[in-house]
Amino acid sequence: MRKFDTKTQYLKYKVLREVARLAWADQLEEKIADIPEILAPGPKATMRCCIYKERAILLKRVKLAMGGNRENPNVIEVIPIACDECPVGGYEVTAACRGCLAHRCEDVCPVGAITFDQQQKAHIDKAKCIECGACAKVCPFSAITNHKRPCQNACKVRAISIDENLAACIDNDACIACGACVYQCPFGAISDKSYILDAIDLIKKSEGNTKYRVYAVVAPTVSSQFTYAKLGQVITGIRALGFHTVVEAALGADMVAAAESRELAEKAFLASSCCPGFVSLIERKFPSLIPFVSHTLSPMATIGKYLKEKEPDAKVVFIGPCTAKKAEAQKEAVTPYVDVALTFEELQALFDSRELDITAMEESSLDNASFFGRIFARCGGLAEAVAQGLKEQGLEDFELKPVSCDGIEECRVALLKKTKNLLDANFIEGMVCTGGCIGGAGCLTHRPQDKIQVEKHSRDAGGKTITDAIRHIEAE
Repeated sequence: MRKFDTKTQYLKYKVLREVARLAWADQLEEKIADIPEILAPGPKATMRCCIYKERAILLKRVKLAMGGNRENPNVIEVIPIACDECPVGGYEVTAACRGCLAHRCEDVCPVGAITFDQQQKAHIDKAKCIECGACAKVCPFSAITNHKRPCQNACKVRAISIDENLAACIDNDACIACGACVYQCPFGAISDKSYILDAIDLIKKSEGNTKYRVYAVVAPTVSSQFTYAKLGQVITGIRALGFHTVVEAALGADMVAAAESRELAEKAFLASSCCPGFVSLIERKFPSLIPFVSHTLSPMATIGKYLKEKEPDAKVVFIGPCTAKKAEAQKEAVTPYVDVALTFEELQALFDSRELDITAMEESSLDNASFFGRIFARCGGLAEAVAQGLKEQGLEDFELKPVSCDGIEECRVALLKKTKNLLDANFIEGMVCTGGCIGGAGCLTHRPQDKIQVEKHSRDAGGKTITDAIRHIEAE
């Protein structure tokens, strides 16, 4: 059965699975060097030029699966040795060049990087070219194109450059940890660090300790991800891993919807705080708008705070579609409430590291959150939930004028308009992943029907209101 979109995701999963398998057995330290040979047996390479390079790269992947470079604060890292198959890129003259007489490209080049052969066809001297793009703009045949690497195309905040060794390099001051480059790199040379070992350690410490409970907080996108099993079986599987119980992050979303709607009515303008990538975008690119970011914690942090206030010794592991959640969990305001953040890719690795066949398990219910809490998973859901929150709290006199931003580029446009006082809205819902959380880099799949599945899961909540959901959890 296929569980992933791409083979690079599958390779990443296999490394995570082996690391987790050895960690459960307390054999990781002594057998870590064996993992590359386990995953790439035999004398011949299947993915690289030779078996030695293939195994060297696999060992780097193992290190990332174990938490990566602890001195690097970014949760996204490059494996330089794996980043050597993409072309250099930049501006190139294609076969569409007709050898015209105008030579506009030569005239506008500020560094004299363009020359012509005997057929008057243009050529670009890469040693001189400064990548300004002026030649491409004036070519009447559109014969000059800019070839960017997949990671650079994916990164909408321009945090990726190419270093002197022709490997991708991430600017940590610009990166928002959205993981778009991780998903798009066709060689798996960029990856998010995994904290799967931290989660395993928490679970193992909780065994036989009734005062030390580990809670799994799952994002509503879980309803669309494990396509080979029923949602209730996934929940049973999570508990079988050793978690005390499974809590919906959507309950935190219900709490956020109530709090954020009150905050909006009080302040008259607000930018949402639910998407960590969106908040990071504001912090890095639009610092003047930081005061407008909601002071309400994200759903993940909100439900984590609730659990820890109710049970101080509790441990909270978030499981969702988002690589940026790993960065959020390390923030000073969030780290007291969330111990570990994992992705659905890592959850699949955990299942298989324990050889759990979730398709053979009975179903468990997951029915505490409201429709409005669950639709936070897709773009536009937060704005709908805030509108409902205003209604339920008697704040209908406040005229909500939301703008729901689907992807980084739409977020950037809305924020830029706000800085220029041109935004005709009083609430910005920012989602840096296209489609919202259902498009997160940590998802197993990215299918058109994922949105339909999440919507169905949301409607399964019935007529429960935001207030009903909050009262229910507070009564427990």
